Amino acid sequence: MSANKEQKQLIKTARTTGVWYLMMAISGILGFMVFHSQIFASDNPEQTLTNLIELESTARIRLFLEFAIVISQALTAVWFFKLFKENYEWEAWTLGIWGMVNALAIMISAISIASAIDIANSDVIAMKDKVVLIQVCQNIISNSWGIGGLFFGLWLFPMGYIVIKSKRMPIWLGRVIILGGIGYLITTVIQYTGIDFGFNSFLILPATIGEFWMIGYLLIFGIRPSNR
Repeated sequence: MSANKEQKQLIKTARTTGVWYLMMAISGILGFMVFHSQIFASDNPEQTLTNLIELESTARIRLFLEFAIVISQALTAVWFFKLFKENYEWEAWTLGIWGMVNALAIMISAISIASAIDIANSDVIAMKDKVVLIQVCQNIISNSWGIGGLFFGLWLFPMGYIVIKSKRMPIWLGRVIILGGIGYLITTVIQYTGIDFGFNSFLILPATIGEFWMIGYLLIFGIRPSNR
């Protein structure tokens, strides 16, 4: 395969990666930041139970968006591996595997959302038992996303490393992505040490900037030709 044809194929792969990454971002924003609070009331399982019964269709939209996050995260991981495996096999495997762990963490959340819907609409479970079970489901959902922050951060390290080492994307993009990975790890550790730290959201800001920058670069430019 000629260098020009190979580059065109890589750009196509990069843009496909960007599409999956964008789908993951959109489904994540809609699912976790828009629809989640409409159903799951923090520290109020009684209200959550009421919402699951009275707003069942909205709850199922929330569930389907969680499906979309899982699928698009898995496909993003696979396509990143495909994009980088030729010259950075070890790093690409790490990126792909850690990205798949992200999908598995979110899948646990999806299982818990589905279970909560089933429990709320069951005719054989007593109301007081439903409240307890809904609270358990809420805790699992919250901790799937919370502890999942470890790998939400970790998969950014090989991504940023490849960007910096290959120089096929802006070097500062790689640096910002790695900084975002560090922020995710610190935020997760602080959250589970029980420390009340009001600036946690700022620690993951570099990750947000870096990931949207990555999405935009993949979609618009794809990937630079190799200097090798």
